[in-house]
Amino acid sequence: MFESLTERLQDTFKKLRGKGKLSESDIEAALREVRLALLEADVNYKVVKKFTADIKTRAVGQEVMRSLTPAQQVIKIVNEEMVNLMGSEVIKLTTSSDGPTIYLLAGLQGSGKTTAAGKLAKKFTRDGRNPLLVAADIYRPAAVNQLEILGESINVSVFSMGTDTSPVKICQAAVKHAIKNGNDPIIIDTAGRLHIDEQLMDEIKDIKKQINPTEILFVADAMTGQDAVTVAKEFNDSLDVDGIVLTKMDGDARGGAALSIKSVIGKPIKLVGVGEKLDALEEFHPDRMASRILGMGDVLTLIEKAESAIDEEKAREWEKKITEKRGLTFDDFLDQLQQIKNMGSLDQIVDMIPGMSGSNLQVDEEQLKRTEAIIKSMTIHERNNPRIINGSRRTRISKGSGTTIHDVNRLLKQFTQMNKMMRQLTDTGKGKKKKRRLKRNFPFSF
Repeated sequence: MFESLTERLQDTFKKLRGKGKLSESDIEAALREVRLALLEADVNYKVVKKFTADIKTRAVGQEVMRSLTPAQQVIKIVNEEMVNLMGSEVIKLTTSSDGPTIYLLAGLQGSGKTTAAGKLAKKFTRDGRNPLLVAADIYRPAAVNQLEILGESINVSVFSMGTDTSPVKICQAAVKHAIKNGNDPIIIDTAGRLHIDEQLMDEIKDIKKQINPTEILFVADAMTGQDAVTVAKEFNDSLDVDGIVLTKMDGDARGGAALSIKSVIGKPIKLVGVGEKLDALEEFHPDRMASRILGMGDVLTLIEKAESAIDEEKAREWEKKITEKRGLTFDDFLDQLQQIKNMGSLDQIVDMIPGMSGSNLQVDEEQLKRTEAIIKSMTIHERNNPRIINGSRRTRISKGSGTTIHDVNRLLKQFTQMNKMMRQLTDTGKGKKKKRRLKRNFPFSF
């Protein structure tokens, strides 16, 4: 995410850090680099112009010139202005206090509306709600079927009336159905449409008029950069949207849409899609996003992902095994690998660690797959008693997992060292402090 922009900005800040004091010409040179980096990232040129002007106003003042660490002070100003650019605060989805909440999703074809609808529905089921998905796209082949498959995969009801009924009537019937069956919220997946298609724009305006949605969410593909911003503005002019859902953020190496859209159309980014899985939908935090763009990581999101992915009961069981010096088994190892994978791709996790974003660290996802294959090629007895794995067993395991004997030997050695390290943690230092530290850090021990 934003890899290209992050690298350019980090190079610029590195030059600043090399200077003890900063002159106005130093700041000018740095801002010129920032300006070029943002333009290359496909950020709206008017937004770039105002952004750099605001930074300069603050950076050439006493705030920086009298600072003991002027370079850090400039970076702090850039961070704060970037947060302001994207909206300053988290704007949550609005819920209705009178009747079911209705979210109407609009946007171009191919922007990811149907998948976003499924992700949104799953988000609400995790919160204990009973959402209803509405298939109001009667034009795209198999759109209704796609939504029904999504709904089935997350155990969410889907309301559809085929493709012979008008979307307006489908939406009206869906609201009645939701009220009767206790569904709340209602998430309406509409057809993709161009803002210049008057007939289809009139149709969605009619849907808005007839059902009075709680919020209209414009779904935009972040990878299309300024095109997404331009189309969002046109939709907003016609529909007065309430917020933006940016999809495919994990594939956006530039960041133009995320940095421009709030300033250009005046509506907040509310949600971002950060992966293909149906749980890869997050609230948009401007401060965290700015931190990631500037290569400072995103510790809060990392903690939240860890808390949601790690099974506390299993963690307590692992801790008990370690503190009682029983050691962990390969089944425990496998469980931890799975829970780390549940947090998202390793590349995304690394980007959230301060100082690692844009570091070009090559994260080997295949190594995890090889490790998993090796463990699954062991018998239950071997997983619980790794010491019995002799030469012939190693040969069998390597063949069964499609790996080499060297790979098996390396894993066994790492596993032995890890268990030894865990036992040492419980034997040294002040018991309670070590135990607390072990409990806090253990889910990441592997």
